[in-house]
Amino acid sequence: MNLAQNLARAAAEHAGRPAVKLDDTVLTYAQLAALTEQGAGLLTRQGVRPGDRVALMLPNVPHFAVLYYAALRLGAIVVPMNPLLKGREVEYHLRDSGAGTLFVWEGFRDEAEPAAERAGTACTVVEPTGFTGLLAGADPVEGVAERADEDTAVILYTSGTTGQPKGAELTHANLVRNVELVVRMFDFTEEDVLFGGLPLFHVFGQTAGLNAAIAVGACLTLLPRFDPTDALEVLVRDRATVFEGVPTMYVALVNHPARGGYDLSPLRLCVSGGAAMPVEVMSAFEEAFGCVVLEGYGLSETSPLASINTPDQRRPGSIGTPVEGVEFRLVGLEGEDLGPGEVGEIAVRGHNVMKGYWGRPEETARAIRDGWFHTGDLARKDGEGFYFIVDRKKDMIIRGGYNVYPREVEEVLYEHPAVAEAAVVGVPHAELGEEVGAMVAFKPGEDATPEELRDFVKARVAAYKYPRLVVTTDALPKGPTGKILKRSITVDPGQEN
Repeated sequence: MNLAQNLARAAAEHAGRPAVKLDDTVLTYAQLAALTEQGAGLLTRQGVRPGDRVALMLPNVPHFAVLYYAALRLGAIVVPMNPLLKGREVEYHLRDSGAGTLFVWEGFRDEAEPAAERAGTACTVVEPTGFTGLLAGADPVEGVAERADEDTAVILYTSGTTGQPKGAELTHANLVRNVELVVRMFDFTEEDVLFGGLPLFHVFGQTAGLNAAIAVGACLTLLPRFDPTDALEVLVRDRATVFEGVPTMYVALVNHPARGGYDLSPLRLCVSGGAAMPVEVMSAFEEAFGCVVLEGYGLSETSPLASINTPDQRRPGSIGTPVEGVEFRLVGLEGEDLGPGEVGEIAVRGHNVMKGYWGRPEETARAIRDGWFHTGDLARKDGEGFYFIVDRKKDMIIRGGYNVYPREVEEVLYEHPAVAEAAVVGVPHAELGEEVGAMVAFKPGEDATPEELRDFVKARVAAYKYPRLVVTTDALPKGPTGKILKRSITVDPGQEN
């Protein structure tokens, strides 16, 4: 089993169809496969062998797909990296993974090249105009290396919310099975055009975007940096049929002042993941664009798809039910199983669970116990088996002995007509242990005072839950996928405005 076989098969069956697109640049399946063969030849010339790590530090450009499948074709392990990483972060990823080769987009070479030199990693700068010339001198590798199901295909580094980032080892079997699930559950065909605005170095964009599109011969239309106006223009221009995004992308589109001027009628499906989507945002998006949103759940460690809502069975605010071949448990503080209505940590078992954390057997043992991966996410289950994320285990606020789940308070803030984005965090308090704080950004042309927002939430939740401290800002801090970064948010009384 080798994930790269999907491309070889698609090239044979859909040679003339567009595979990846970036504005006016289009690679057909035949062209993508040929460039991948040459890319594998270049890697071979650079000394890459099966099991070697090849790092990619590229934005959403066709070159990512070429080098990604070139490395997999050889049986090498891909280490996708955020191109915005700074030098010390680049060096850490290269040293930790042991990557001997790095390909970096020309716009990010200033940080990457010195870091690669310090790490002892060979660095190749990828320039748009010189890329084909770079590949031209290499002898194509036409075959696809055989790999065992349990062989590592990709090392994906987690966001590192606590401590240094860890590399989740995803096997060929993990990714092939997850892609098959995505394709089947979303009914992808070669006629689909997938919006490629999710970062390809991230597991969501990689599995549900690039790899799923390649598996069926569909087209992936790329957007290197998410901007709501650019996204709407790409969706209209290429008559996209599938939009995949994180909740902040949906917020940006639904609050776009000119959204009514864009015809998104070709859209047949929207998928949300990466973070919990507020029900208010989902409802507003579906009303504005007339397309159903299916919310799912997963992590880098689960390849990522672990649960999903389906068109015929969905619950707004829910992450759906576990996908085929995957089991969930809700686990209490003592490791006991919890029943419907009780809040516990999600544990996952199935074909999607990673091999382990690269080079970290102790952390792997802590995360995967008796075959169950413990996610750190708190959820409850209803009587019909639908799961509802309550919060990250570490984000839960304990105020005076009472548990406050930030997502519940955020849902209420999103109901306020002026609020575009909201994040609720714990604030240290001498007497209570923690106080509830909120940071809020407004929709264009809207405004509200902290007192108004406090009163709005106070009228809708128990007295211990509403945020005593409210701070407003132009935009909340976000990570590379658009996920709100709570670890970068601080709220204190002196900030109130």
